[in-house]
Parts: sequence; C-alpha cells; structure tokens
Amino acid sequence: MTSNPRVVVIGAGLAGVRLARRLGELGTPALLVGEEEHRPYNRVLLAEVLAGRYGPDVIALPAPADLVRARVTRIDRGRRTLECADGTEIAYGTLVLATGSNPVLPPLRGLFTPDHRFPEGVHAFRTMDDCLGLSEAVRPGVRAVVVGGGLLGVSAARALAVRGAQVVLAQQAERLMERQLDPSASRLVLRHLKDLGVEVHTECRVRDLRCVGGAVRSVEMADGYALDTDLVVVACGVHPRVGLAEDAGLAVRKGVLVDDELRTSDPHIHAVGDCAQHDGRVYGLATPALEQAEALAELLAGADNARYTGTRSLTRLTLTGPGSPFDLAAFGETEPLPGDDVVQLADATRGTYRKVVVRKDRLVGGVLVGELGTVGALARAWEEAEPLPDDGPLLHLLTNDGGS
Repeated sequence: MTSNPRVVVIGAGLAGVRLARRLGELGTPALLVGEEEHRPYNRVLLAEVLAGRYGPDVIALPAPADLVRARVTRIDRGRRTLECADGTEIAYGTLVLATGSNPVLPPLRGLFTPDHRFPEGVHAFRTMDDCLGLSEAVRPGVRAVVVGGGLLGVSAARALAVRGAQVVLAQQAERLMERQLDPSASRLVLRHLKDLGVEVHTECRVRDLRCVGGAVRSVEMADGYALDTDLVVVACGVHPRVGLAEDAGLAVRKGVLVDDELRTSDPHIHAVGDCAQHDGRVYGLATPALEQAEALAELLAGADNARYTGTRSLTRLTLTGPGSPFDLAAFGETEPLPGDDVVQLADATRGTYRKVVVRKDRLVGGVLVGELGTVGALARAWEEAEPLPDDGPLLHLLTNDGGS
C-alpha cells in the first residue's frame, strides 16, 4: 500500500471540491469521498435556499468526475487505507482531510429524545438536509425560535422571516454578531431584523425545550420566561470535525494541526478548510478554505515553493428580503485599542455605517454596513499591511467607490 500514488480527499464541501478539481487541472487526479447524498454544494448559500431565493441546484458545485459516496469511519495509517461504513476499503498514498465542521449543540434539556435524535420541530442549520427539512416545515405564521445570534443565527432568522414565519431570535451575548461587528454595526443588523418582524432578545440564555408527544412546543429561558413555538433552529456556531483525526492519533487541538504545507503530524496526511488549525487559527470561513485548497493542490502537483502562510479574511453577509438588500462587511479588529485612530461615517436615515481602525499608520480593521462600495479599497489596504500615505487617505477610502 505504501507505494500507492493516489490522492484521496475526505469531504466534498468547498475546500474538498476545489482541491480535487484543481488537482485534476494540474494533472494529479484525486478521489473525492463525500458522505452526503446531495451533489456537493456551497454551504455559504444555504440561507438563500431556506429563504426561497435559490433552489438547491443553483448552489451546487461542479464536482469532479471521481466522486465516491461513502462515510469514512476509520483511517488505518499503517496500511494507508480508509474503512467505510458500508465495509469497503479505500487505499491512499496521500490523504487530505477536508471534513469541515459540525454544529455546536448547547447543553439544553430536551434537545434530544431518548434515542439521541432531535424532537420533531427541532433543527440544526448546517447541511442541505437541515435546510430542506426546515423548508418543508416553515410556512406563513409558523412560530420559530432561533437559538444563536451570530452570523449563522442572523442568516437563519432572516430567511425564516422572509418565508413568513413569526421569528424570535435568542442571543446569549449582549448584541448580535458580537465576534464580527462593533456595537454600532450590531444595532443596524438588529434594526434590519426588526424591520422584517423578527423579535430579538439579547443577553438571553435558553435553558429547556419542552416537548409534547415527541414534538417541541415551547422554549424556556434561564429566567423562567417561556416562548410557545412550532420550530426551533439551533444556530450556535460550528466546531471543527476532527473525530477521524483524533481516532487516528493525529495531533489535534481545536482543529487538526497543520504546518505551512498543510501537513499534519503524519507526513502522508494533510488537512484543509474548517477542520484545519494553522498557526494557531481555525478560520471556519470560505476564503481561507479555498486558499488552502489552492496552495495544497500546487504542492501535491509538485510545485516546490507552494506554501500556505495564512489568510486575512473578510466576513461578508448580504441579507435579502422585502425592500433593498442589507449588506455588511467586517475585517480585522473592529474595536480600537488605546492610542488607535478611528474614522467613522454614519447615516442614520439611510441605515449606513462605515468605520476603520488605524494603528501606527496601518489599517488594522473596519466594518461597513449598508453601502459596500469602498470595501475593495479598504480590504486591499488592510491585506497589504503597508503604512498608509500621509495625505489623509482614510476619508478618501471611506467615501470613494472606485476601489470596489
């Protein structure tokens, strides 16, 4: 088995598909192993499918020809084989883990039935099956509680509201999308959701799900307040899917540890995407996953200088619905430290907000809500990390649309 030259990629998400297709283009075909029955798809756009804006076929990815549907249950590093749930074995010369991430499931009483399933009406929001199940359940007037007010929870709440559901969003933190946005930007997201009819509760921890006959009927908060509901969507974020790597004895912390060649502690195994931890970071975003896939494809195809040295990633979200789309983008450090310079432009009437943070003549972060015409120029200035000119460029960057 050790002389087998074949590259095998576990995971048919964005990173795995990009890697396999790029390897094919470079003359190094790879076998892609995916466990979902659906065609590979862009997970970033699941909220648009739930909102009814796109059909599942629209977000499908162009899958490589060599795609196997199987659930890998074990990696035998000594024999360099994969064991699958259906009893088959797949041999590899080089293995790439692109296993992605799993939804974070908070310790709520009533979240699981005795046979470890969700009660009827309770859904995660991570896979196409999750999305299609929710799409079947939602209808005008249905009562829905979304648990989690981060990027995923905001997207789910907006999509359900667009479909006519009566949505309550429960966020444990003091504001929405607190990891990406500053307080001013969070308030604009809150206003947008309220305009869609979403009822938002922050600093609010869900404690229990109350079920009757195996179906969810209410959600109880830590303060004892109860919300009657027909649907519960658990959208509390994701964590790297590292079970296969741990069972195989690979080095794992939060994610599977990789170096600049995206190589794990086993020289024959690499990792990319949400499951990989590079230089202390697990990104959990599309852009780093795609950049890792591109770098690894070059490396596996024989490029001597191919390396991945990290991604300065930008978070972008478009919320569609009645009226104009609501756009936001955030990058770097959106909260200033003592001594930082901050430039802000806000228009309460139009619901727009722009802010950049400068530290020692370098742009270290920013957030834009409502109008993103300048995001291209700002992102480039941030990514290049070069000293800004002395002729007052910040106001120009914030107001000039030419760089988008």
